[in-house]
Amino acid sequence: MGDWGFLSKLLDKVQSHSTVIGKIWMSVLFLFRIMVLGAGAESVWGDEQSGFICNTQQPGCENVCYDHIFPISHIRFWVMQIIFVSTPTLLYLGHAMHVISQENKLRAILQSQVDNGTLKKPKYSNEAGKIKIKGNLLGSYMTQLFFKIIIEITFIVGQYYLYGFVMVPMIPCSRSPCPFTVECYMSRPTEKTIFIIFMLVVACVSLALNVIEVFYLLCTRLRCGGSKGRSYHTTSTANPAPLPAPGWSGHVDTEMDALRQNKMNLEFESGQSLGGSLDRTKEEKHLLGDNH
Repeated sequence: MGDWGFLSKLLDKVQSHSTVIGKIWMSVLFLFRIMVLGAGAESVWGDEQSGFICNTQQPGCENVCYDHIFPISHIRFWVMQIIFVSTPTLLYLGHAMHVISQENKLRAILQSQVDNGTLKKPKYSNEAGKIKIKGNLLGSYMTQLFFKIIIEITFIVGQYYLYGFVMVPMIPCSRSPCPFTVECYMSRPTEKTIFIIFMLVVACVSLALNVIEVFYLLCTRLRCGGSKGRSYHTTSTANPAPLPAPGWSGHVDTEMDALRQNKMNLEFESGQSLGGSLDRTKEEKHLLGDNH
């Protein structure tokens, strides 16, 4: 089946640049796909063609029937599925590493010379190389998720149309050069069916994780955007609205009118307070005079 070491090392680097759900997807890919495929499935399908027997002695009939029933081996099909599903993630890793390299160069420039405000600050990564998924990186991450969803669906549907999800013990075949409809038998159909269903469930779990991650990123993005765009302004008599900033000749009259209005309001309020206290004093003196 080949060595998965190189692919595993590349995918392992993606974990530090992914979300929590992306890390779970990576664990599912490693444990339940690559390891199971390499440890158990290959031995189950090892006698796939040698154990395929048809009840005929016609030369070439078994080979033709085998090619018709299994146009591609299950093992090779799943290897292709893993490689195709991992390719968008590896492309995102390349983009992320390019961004980290560019921002490390920018940090070196900022440290070597005094920043006069003309240089951009690194916004996608920190000093430790940790990626913040936003902006262009968010678009790249979402794109690779959509491609993975499409690829997963394509392979699930393709497996169903190629040979279904259940291996039956006996399969009739009437392909040329078979002289008649022959009966062909495969080895260990029940064990192979169990592996097929297992890999199908893992593919569905991977598909569900990708869909959940898309909604997670969308909800996080919308929630962050809403909190940033939400602002509250409270105005009252104790906290009046701010005056227009000076510096424009057209706003001078407006500023002076506002100052006069504030002054008149203060005088009016103090006059009401003083008038009210005088009225209360007069009423008290009048009451005292009537009592005497």
